[in-house]
Amino acid sequence: MSIRETLDYIHSVKWQGSKPGLDRTRELLAALGNPEKQLKFVHIAGTNGKGSTAAMISAVLRNAGYKTGLYTSPYIQCFNERMQVNGEYISDYDLERLTDEIRPFADAMTDSPTEFELITALAMKYFLDQNCDIVVLEVGMGGELDSTNVIDAPELAVITSIGYDHVKELGPTITDIASAKAGIIKNDCDVVIYGGEPEVEAVFERAAAERGARVAKTDFSRVKGLAFSLDFIKMSFEPYGDMMLPLTGAYQPKNAALAITALEKIREKGYCISDENIRAGLSSVKWPGRFEVLGREPVFILDGAHNPQGILAAAESLRVHFGGRKIVFVIGVMADKDVDSMICHVAPLADMFIAVKPDYYRAMEAGDLAEKIPVHGAPVAACETVFDGVSKAIGRAGKDGIVCALGSLYFSADIREAYGKAMR
Repeated sequence: MSIRETLDYIHSVKWQGSKPGLDRTRELLAALGNPEKQLKFVHIAGTNGKGSTAAMISAVLRNAGYKTGLYTSPYIQCFNERMQVNGEYISDYDLERLTDEIRPFADAMTDSPTEFELITALAMKYFLDQNCDIVVLEVGMGGELDSTNVIDAPELAVITSIGYDHVKELGPTITDIASAKAGIIKNDCDVVIYGGEPEVEAVFERAAAERGARVAKTDFSRVKGLAFSLDFIKMSFEPYGDMMLPLTGAYQPKNAALAITALEKIREKGYCISDENIRAGLSSVKWPGRFEVLGREPVFILDGAHNPQGILAAAESLRVHFGGRKIVFVIGVMADKDVDSMICHVAPLADMFIAVKPDYYRAMEAGDLAEKIPVHGAPVAACETVFDGVSKAIGRAGKDGIVCALGSLYFSADIREAYGKAMR
């Protein structure tokens, strides 16, 4: 198949949706020779910060000389970025080849796999074909029943911050959500957690005790000397001294602390990771769509925050960088999101909200979203297209203003494209 035919097949309606369980992924992997059995993993679950933490760990492992796979979702600009080896996206050729290989098995399954299950099996085969030393594997949703959880005990399990997201699938309480994430904790496994909430930590401690696993909690007091700019964050982390992080969200130093703690655990297992590898790796990390500055006149921020905790973190970042200045928000969300609990965090900062619809089958209509915003006390307009929304926001903000697009990772590529066109 051509790359267009390949992507059309992967995105076919017949694979859409979410179905719990690991049997379909296991069936596909067995047909491919169980490549996951021959790989080593760092497995990362959590509500927010999974992608950033995965990118940081991957960057340091690469800097230390390990051929490192990285599996993430969703993609920001192009599908190929979901599977990377040493920072390089899977090629169209390899994506076409592997899809041709997996297609007969997927088509023959009585219980059809989901798109994510199909891609996960494909990625495992790709990482084995590339002879990866280690794969940094990001959970798609939850943990226990996520298709990435077909792996045996990883080199390390990492659980990032926990918040309210996917409550329909994972449960209504924070402990329900934590329990689903705790599903990646395997027997006799090492686990590093973000920590911070006693009831959440108790869930992880209990799961670890039941499975003979060992839990380490991130010590954020090791973070010192923070200095923020729209280009990078300067920070010190004991005992490694000063380092630079080329990410700008105020939440990233804590993600870095979690990543470094994870790397220390990996190093204890015999991996050769020097202090300089940690500093240099973090200074090279790239992770688009997370408080990313697309331009300066006006300042235009793209952030993938898509749940209440993520929106709160974005609001805190905006306050760190801009104080009390008013901001024009371009916002698009999925239809299952609790809009009120998201908007309330940024409404005090808003000059105006501009509602758009992300180009995704689960997205909320712009008009429906706009109807939910006036109760929060800020003016709102709905736009037909993302380009119209971005253009209106830029015009409203003016050269000296601030625009922030947030609410979904699924419209990041469209926001980026629209911004480029609007600024020409």
